[in-house]
Amino acid sequence: MAEQFDVIVVGSGIAGLSTALAARGVRVAVVTRGVIGLDGASAWAQGGVAAAIGPGDSPSQHALDTLKAGCRRNHKAAVRWMAESAPDVVRWLVDIGTEFDRIGANLALAREAAHSFPRIIHAGGDASGAEIMRCLRGAVELASHIEVFERSQARELIKLNQSVVGIAAQNEQGEAFELYAPHVVLATGGIGQLFLNTTNPPECDGGGLAMAHRAGAQLADLEYVQFHPTALAPEQPGQGERLPLITEALRGAGARIVNEQGQRFMLSLHEAAELAPRDVVARAVWHQMEQGHQVYLDARMLGDALRQRFPTVFRSCQQRRIDPRSELIPVVPAAHYHMGGIKVDLHSMSTVQGLYAVGETACTGVHGANRLASNSMLEGVAFGRALGERLARMPKLARIPPVGLGIWREPNKGAPISEAMVYARLRQLMWSSAGLVRYEDTLDSAIEQLQLLERRCLSGARVLDQLLVARLLVCAARKRTESVGAHAIAPKRPQVSGQVAA
Repeated sequence: MAEQFDVIVVGSGIAGLSTALAARGVRVAVVTRGVIGLDGASAWAQGGVAAAIGPGDSPSQHALDTLKAGCRRNHKAAVRWMAESAPDVVRWLVDIGTEFDRIGANLALAREAAHSFPRIIHAGGDASGAEIMRCLRGAVELASHIEVFERSQARELIKLNQSVVGIAAQNEQGEAFELYAPHVVLATGGIGQLFLNTTNPPECDGGGLAMAHRAGAQLADLEYVQFHPTALAPEQPGQGERLPLITEALRGAGARIVNEQGQRFMLSLHEAAELAPRDVVARAVWHQMEQGHQVYLDARMLGDALRQRFPTVFRSCQQRRIDPRSELIPVVPAAHYHMGGIKVDLHSMSTVQGLYAVGETACTGVHGANRLASNSMLEGVAFGRALGERLARMPKLARIPPVGLGIWREPNKGAPISEAMVYARLRQLMWSSAGLVRYEDTLDSAIEQLQLLERRCLSGARVLDQLLVARLLVCAARKRTESVGAHAIAPKRPQVSGQVAA
């Protein structure tokens, strides 16, 4: 099967659906691995949307906070544009029906780490992503210009005369099909599933980056991986499942990070204590665990208000038989957000003609070396809407003749190794070598081990894609020998007492 469209969007998170909805007037295909709007990280997002709409705040101050959090490695023009677009993004989300939290008639504004003003708009307390995606899904269902291909996996980008002109995909029955369009947008999310501990769902495995790399697109800042400091610790470490996020807004409301001795260790490490930038807090938690400590979030001072203000966190704790009103919440750092990705310009265009990227899979430069809290959903909507509107205005091009890509890459030939073994080894290797603190000697070893796994792997394209992206990330981390933002590196791993946390 081969079909023609004007725009193809791969991925159905907040960035992908914002792009598709904004491209009104042209025929758009949305290809997604699972159920539209539910199969990526967006629906799980607890944080809200950052926008400078409160008293005394301004887009310029929002931009300054973003630059500070990103260690000034950001693309300044992109940051400025995003901060200025934020109030309009909030208005648009309200217009499509998003029910944000309010105090009376006004939107409720919360403060999160490294923000100088309360400017985070939440929905349902800590269910912002679910509420926004509910509205986007509803809008897509009503949009006659969008055709959705659910439970379908994009496998390869199709190129013709050095331009991307479509995708080769496969549905859940294993049937191959091809879609063609002069504009292909990747909105495939992050890479958290490459790590042992992650807040990301299974779809966030770097597949979009692998496709873009093979098509010749430039990738940037792959070494900048943000680890959230407070994910709910797993009951059995090493299982590789998605860990529930314990939202940063909980610390903004007064919750404190302590070890098993009750020591509030962040007080001596940063003037903002628990509200320090995420990389600072996450590495502090990791160092505690390296020294053999257990780490907890103490939210008991919130009492019954916790249940009303943070229902998602409360429900996650209850499922683990923890009552956060009276008990400490065990936490671990977890891979959460990727600042790097497919390098794009201010119009979301990659370095390959016909290929675009939005959301977490793109590297717009707005996050620099470390993302400011609640800028991710803002980025997805702002850049997605702008791209969709731009593509809708572009002249329609002639029908693209089917290339007939057919069968994709053959599996490597070598000694058999099971897919489960590859996944387990890959995630453990990335956690220990490319996690919160990297060491040059362990990165060198990891590159060799990843290359060996790639040569031996007989599995399908998905695990080979993961190995490819992991190797590219580790190589990027090895090249950047300075510690900056989310990337912390030292020449050699020191000897420490206690056990390393899984």
